[in-house]
Amino acid sequence: MIDVRLGNGFDVHAFTEGNEITLCGINIPFSKKLLGHSDADVGLHAVTDAIYGAIAAGDIGTHFPPSDPKFKNASSDLFLKHAVQLTNQLGYEINNVDCTIICEQPKISPLSERMRTSISEIMGVDKQRISVKATTSEKLGFTGREEGIAALATVTVSKVE
Repeated sequence: MIDVRLGNGFDVHAFTEGNEITLCGINIPFSKKLLGHSDADVGLHAVTDAIYGAIAAGDIGTHFPPSDPKFKNASSDLFLKHAVQLTNQLGYEINNVDCTIICEQPKISPLSERMRTSISEIMGVDKQRISVKATTSEKLGFTGREEGIAALATVTVSKVE
């Protein structure tokens, strides 16, 4: 029997003053930065939470509490690597990742291949199993007003029993 599981993750971070953002593990020159306890990488946070959801292991806050000062300004690849390691320890294999970035700016399409490569390298999963795409919110809500960025991710895992 094959045990197939699906998890989803969602994250948002507001913009603040700065000159660079980190999305899906890549640094992007920008007129602002994302505000967060860690590097505020909404893409990696959503993917990480989707993995934790698929294996029923809580969320990022369960494993890396924002109240813990040792994770202040942490690189989000730390969180994603932990989720992948835990998945492997439980005997699951990550089948695919689908991540959607929701923002008006920066434009994600020209960056999506680099983002796919980054996630693939962090996770040790073939790039052909990683999707990164974007949408706007048609100028509606906080992302439409360019106050921040949101991300949604879905991940499937499986193991043969």
